[in-house]
Amino acid sequence: MAKKEQKKGPFQFMQFSVIGLTNAGVDIGTLNLLLLLFPTDERGMLALFNTIAYSLAVANSYFWNVMITFRNSAEGSRRQRLMFILQGVVSLGVNNIVFLGANQLLEWAGMPRWLRYNAAKGCAMFLSFTASFFMIKFFVFQDTDRKFFRK
Repeated sequence: MAKKEQKKGPFQFMQFSVIGLTNAGVDIGTLNLLLLLFPTDERGMLALFNTIAYSLAVANSYFWNVMITFRNSAEGSRRQRLMFILQGVVSLGVNNIVFLGANQLLEWAGMPRWLRYNAAKGCAMFLSFTASFFMIKFFVFQDTDRKFFRK
């Protein structure tokens, strides 16, 4: 069993990473489209645009991770959906804080707007992606023999 667990963890992370690339396309593409259509430097609007982009990527993530990465432990239960939403909210918080903070730092450094937004988004995506994987693996789609929360 331990050997199976060792193989499953890295393989799941690889699957999660590939799906993460599609999520990144949705996330970055949506953010850049919104910024192209409605240019702004206002923090509230940046947070709104980032939230819209991230939320679309999370919806994409849920669909593909249930179908592929965590299909053996995804039950589609109300608890799993609620836990997925909860981890999404936590990850969104991480994503927005890092995006806005990195954007501010890069603005002070004199980086051009388009490059600054995308560099800040890249940092935010990396940190929220990492947090999201561990929350999804250990709390949302946990294996049935390692349940932390039981009904």
